[in-house]
Amino acid sequence: MFDVLVIGGGNAALCAALTAREAGASVLMLEAAPREWRGGNSAHTRNLRCMHDGPQDVLVDSYPEEEFWQDLLRVTQGQTNEALARLVIRTSSTCRDWMRRHGVHFQPPLSGALHVARTNAFFMGGGKALVNAYYRSAEKLGVEIRYNTPVESLELKDGRFIAAHTAEARITARSCVLACGGFESNRDWLREAWGQNAAGEWPADNFLIRGTRFNQGVLLKFMMDAGADIIGEPSQSHCVAIDARAPRYDGGICTRVDCVSLGIVVNRDAERFYDEGEDFWPKRYAIWGRLVAQQPGQIGFSIIDAKAPGHFMPPVFPGAQSQTLAGLAQQLGLDASRFEQTVNDYNRACRTGNFNHAILDDCHTEGLSPVKSHWARPIDTPPFYGYALRPGITFTYLGLKVNERAAVHFNGQPSDNLFVAGEMMAGNVLGKGYTAGVGMSIGTTFGCIAGREAAQAAGKSEVNHAAA
Repeated sequence: MFDVLVIGGGNAALCAALTAREAGASVLMLEAAPREWRGGNSAHTRNLRCMHDGPQDVLVDSYPEEEFWQDLLRVTQGQTNEALARLVIRTSSTCRDWMRRHGVHFQPPLSGALHVARTNAFFMGGGKALVNAYYRSAEKLGVEIRYNTPVESLELKDGRFIAAHTAEARITARSCVLACGGFESNRDWLREAWGQNAAGEWPADNFLIRGTRFNQGVLLKFMMDAGADIIGEPSQSHCVAIDARAPRYDGGICTRVDCVSLGIVVNRDAERFYDEGEDFWPKRYAIWGRLVAQQPGQIGFSIIDAKAPGHFMPPVFPGAQSQTLAGLAQQLGLDASRFEQTVNDYNRACRTGNFNHAILDDCHTEGLSPVKSHWARPIDTPPFYGYALRPGITFTYLGLKVNERAAVHFNGQPSDNLFVAGEMMAGNVLGKGYTAGVGMSIGTTFGCIAGREAAQAAGKSEVNHAAA
């Protein structure tokens, strides 16, 4: 019998496995994906949001706890557990030395990467390199890893973990960490969560999944049916507006379209529907998928002109391009006269001051609804560019309720040997909204806590320095 069973194969699961092993526990990790697709959504990430009180290697200036907390409070609109959120924030200031010991390297952000040089530490080689480093470290430390091993159900008794069931085996352990993601790849569940809109459409049918196809929510559903305490709303998620030509799964970060704040966004009726300049893009980019999902046909179009390139990271696919607005409308399948009217109305409303994409500048619109609060410049310089957008789901926020020990709860009582980390519990901190890099902060924090607590629950509480 293993001391600790970790179910999942992404960042949170790996942090749990490594931490439990460092505490002297024997660890088995079950990854549903084959080896070549291991790592879940973490393989597609690229940075970690970090609190710091002064410059630290790749991080410039400072990003104190209170500012991080206010950023999180603002994007979640108060739908967050402050104690757990501050635990994540404080841990983010100290975890990078531990990450380095397990082979993770950091670098400054690339030019155009969303104004995050002060707040986010980027992984050298991206999320795939981070995942591979953790797997190498886990193998070196003696963590047993089984791929192609989805867990179908758990054996529980009075809130305690007894065993996990796969298609081929019953696996017992003294304690267990659940870190196997949300349900964003489960099309039927997404359809149920989002329902039909007033036009009779099923919005979820047009969603693209930015990450792994293996996050089906099997154990989340099992735990809900088993009476575990739940937090979050099923339709809330990290939902980004991405290139409509992205693949159905695993498109990753390169399919994101980051020029929204530099122009306007219209729906298929060629009408604007939200303030493109509301706030810095890292704090607002993850609301645009949901906004597009609420539009007819679940499609939108990001429109910029020749002044915008160079101010954002270009997506992997080039946009539609034309020397005229009418020509661009034709390429995008929009009504040309209505589109030109929308652009002209916006241009007339622009009050251009001192444009600066690095600050909340004074370029805004007047007499226009919806307003554009910042970075409002007329779209008047050809060539004009357009990108068709679809909702891109990264991960869902419905999850298991936890405490500061990462314990799963049943009727308000924490389990003494069943823990959860990562996207399966992120809804405790993220009731809605998102800010760049915080998902990795949550996964790293609660992965390490869950691993430590699981080792202790198995009777292992001292760091095994020989293994570490």
